[in-house]
Amino acid sequence: MGNEAIARGAIEAGVRVATAYPGTPSTEIIESLSLVAEEMGIHVEWAVNEKVALEIALGAAFSGVRALVAMKAPGINVALDALMSAAYSGTIGGLVIVVADDPGPHTTQTEQDSRWLAKMTWLPMIEPSDPRDAKEFVKRAFELSEALELPIIFRTTTRINHSSANVSLGKIMKIDKEPFFKKDPLRYVRASMKGNRERHAWLLKQYEKARNFAESEEFCRIEGNPDSELGVIVSGVSYAYLRELIEKYSLSNKIAILRIIMTNPLPESKISEFLAKRKRVLILEELDPYLETLIKKIAFEEGLSVKILGKESNTLPFVGEYSPGIVLKALSELLGEELGGRKLRKDILDKAGELVPPRTPPMCPGCPHIGSYMALKRAIRELGLREEEVVIFGDIGCYALSFQPPFRAIWTEHCMGASIGMAAGLRHAGSKQRAVATIGDSTFFHMGIQPLIDAIQHNANITILVLDNGIIAMTGHQPHPGSGYTATGKKSPVIKIEDIARAAGAKFVRVVDPYNYEESTKVIKEALQHEGVSVVVLRRLCAIVAGRRGLREKPYFVDPEKCIGCKQCIMQTGCPAIFWIEDAKKARIEEELCFGCGLCSQVCPVNAISRR
Repeated sequence: MGNEAIARGAIEAGVRVATAYPGTPSTEIIESLSLVAEEMGIHVEWAVNEKVALEIALGAAFSGVRALVAMKAPGINVALDALMSAAYSGTIGGLVIVVADDPGPHTTQTEQDSRWLAKMTWLPMIEPSDPRDAKEFVKRAFELSEALELPIIFRTTTRINHSSANVSLGKIMKIDKEPFFKKDPLRYVRASMKGNRERHAWLLKQYEKARNFAESEEFCRIEGNPDSELGVIVSGVSYAYLRELIEKYSLSNKIAILRIIMTNPLPESKISEFLAKRKRVLILEELDPYLETLIKKIAFEEGLSVKILGKESNTLPFVGEYSPGIVLKALSELLGEELGGRKLRKDILDKAGELVPPRTPPMCPGCPHIGSYMALKRAIRELGLREEEVVIFGDIGCYALSFQPPFRAIWTEHCMGASIGMAAGLRHAGSKQRAVATIGDSTFFHMGIQPLIDAIQHNANITILVLDNGIIAMTGHQPHPGSGYTATGKKSPVIKIEDIARAAGAKFVRVVDPYNYEESTKVIKEALQHEGVSVVVLRRLCAIVAGRRGLREKPYFVDPEKCIGCKQCIMQTGCPAIFWIEDAKKARIEEELCFGCGLCSQVCPVNAISRR
């Protein structure tokens, strides 16, 4: 896997500190490093959020050791304040910032293109095209970081992070260097405006030095037929698709290829020379027309009349990730000829789409969030409130699946921690609607504490439900401050969410078990009627983790003699362990899937469901 390759490259480079906040598609980098952290003498941790993760890595790099921080695309937004100042201060030890964008998107709220942030921060950026590249270039990124005294942005996309390839293992570098932070206020203190101007000038000077690397054969390579009037400029995973198609259709003599690996700063001289020899050039890049925009600027300034094909010519899509089929279509337009097989492949995909039934991702059997939303919806009904009278703000995590049937609960899912602030904002605006924020435990630690404090300070009349399943579940069950252990498995203090809420000044704080439908409903009703901020922590360990720890309860079954076919067990829980038998008009529980939470038995009106 590409993430494992990045981890291996960091190990070979002698990394001493590696931090991150879990986020697909970057998660496996830290997971891989955590497995060998003790053996290799590397400090590896899941930080509380990406800003903290970057600051930890930055502090380590200031002392002269090599450090790595990893995050998905929205994470660099969280870390941006620290990143901007890091560009001005620079670094001593190598600092590599892995940012994993998610074209598609597969698991991210936006199709953010983080390359623009490299331009904004004036930091060098490297883009690998496959796992082999990822391992080798992450090692090189550490060397460049130290040569330029700048953090290096190492930008990947989902297919690079999650694709697999054979890689050659290299020698692990042993850096015997005593960490020491040398005092230099003019460099590290941002309080001096004169000093900030000087550091800005220094940053621009280092950026110009980076151009020498960008123009080198190592980071800018010409392939194919150098005399062809047709060219392709490519970066990232698109290069892997291009190479595959060139080999399949024997195109190496028909086009010239300029592969750009360092995409900030751009190799402007190489690009200008390449454009000058072509009549038509195709720009291959996923997400925004980043390269296309900058390359068009170069062509304009050089007075070149080359025809550039890309997103802005509607040759390639703005939305979604690329595939060999999409790249093949673009190559066909560049070449002015139809490359075989494209229509047949589309027909096959269209037919497959007709045959495969649509399916929404459900919550897991036994997921405690099922009980949490069941209780919330019931509490609203029992208080005699209409659906439109209670706005339920959602947040980032597994529980966002509650926007689907049968719950149709959350109205929003915006960004990490936004539910609390948005709920407070609705009430401060004067809306008569009740405002409920539903937020997960890890998201609460990540970015929910500050809006909680703000809501308490300004006496926002909101209810906050913290869905505490003891783990960062959606990204693969990484620990957080409430889990009681670290990324490397070491025991750590358990930080209780209810203690934080009380310390912040919340007067109404309750902890309930979401498997207890009656008690959870009762407490949420009380919370909804409380004036001011009310906090309910619905605590039950993630069912998958509990199952791994041998905490799975005995399964339930439906007595067909008692079942009246009302479907309440299905319609209220949405549990994927419960099936409807059409011929018998009865519900049935697949006992191998059943986790034994008992929520279905608590809503059955005729007591037809009991434990085996």
